Amino acid sequence: MDNRAEVREFLTSRRARVTPEQVGLPAGSNRRVEGLRRTEVAALAGVSVEYYTKLERGAIGGASPEILDALARALRMDDAERAHLFDLAHAASPVARPPRRRNPRLWTPHPSLQWILDAVTAGPAFVRNGRMDILAANLLARAFYSDTFDMPGQPPNIARFTFLDERAHAFYPDWDMFAEVTVAILRTEAGRDPHNKDLHDLIGELSTRSTEFRRLWGAHDVRHHGAGMKTFHHAVVGEMTLAYEGLEMAAEPGLTLTIYTAEPGSPSAERLQLLASWAASEYGPAPASERPERATPDPH
Repeated sequence: MDNRAEVREFLTSRRARVTPEQVGLPAGSNRRVEGLRRTEVAALAGVSVEYYTKLERGAIGGASPEILDALARALRMDDAERAHLFDLAHAASPVARPPRRRNPRLWTPHPSLQWILDAVTAGPAFVRNGRMDILAANLLARAFYSDTFDMPGQPPNIARFTFLDERAHAFYPDWDMFAEVTVAILRTEAGRDPHNKDLHDLIGELSTRSTEFRRLWGAHDVRHHGAGMKTFHHAVVGEMTLAYEGLEMAAEPGLTLTIYTAEPGSPSAERLQLLASWAASEYGPAPASERPERATPDPH
């Protein structure tokens, strides 16, 4: 991925979104650019116009944290956008090292991780990476994302399902929102891990095959995706509104453990129970050969 182009397009898109009125400047009637002028951003950030122009053209590798903070404030960036700016600057640094990556086709969860996932019985629980591959899941998550697991190719990928499978429009009642969130997650990961070939390959595939993905990718939106509520429509049990929590895994940097659950006593909770019953009848218990081998307790 061309880091200079990423920096240029990100800063240009953020500048275009800030109106003069938002930063206490007169709007005027003779503006030829959308949003702020470069001179205005430079003044707000406390740098020269020449230096800001250099940054916006992509030469951001040597910018200090103080300069990046000032730039984020001037462009009214939220926490996710600020973090993305710092990721882009880190990637442009001549001493930056590519982060350690896992091949999702070779990585397997440690037995204890699968035990933990299987212990979550009241809701779907799964582990994903930054390119939205589902790398490990409990039985309820496999049932919940059954269409995603049903797509050809491994591992199952939420982004590919969202944009390349027609069933996604039924599964996500507010498909537009889910599509925007999916692209923002991938864009955030691309800034954090710019040398990830698997991620670039996925982005290239989605850009080639989905007009909507190309449009959203061009917006350069990023976001943190940690907690909230989402509504789904499962083909077997119907509509469910679920709370979710995404937890970064300290033992496995770059991976996220996500758990969905429903409000106790709600119709969605009842439908999750129905989904669990359906999963048990559809998939049954894992064969003994596929179950993680538990250690024999030491009698001493």
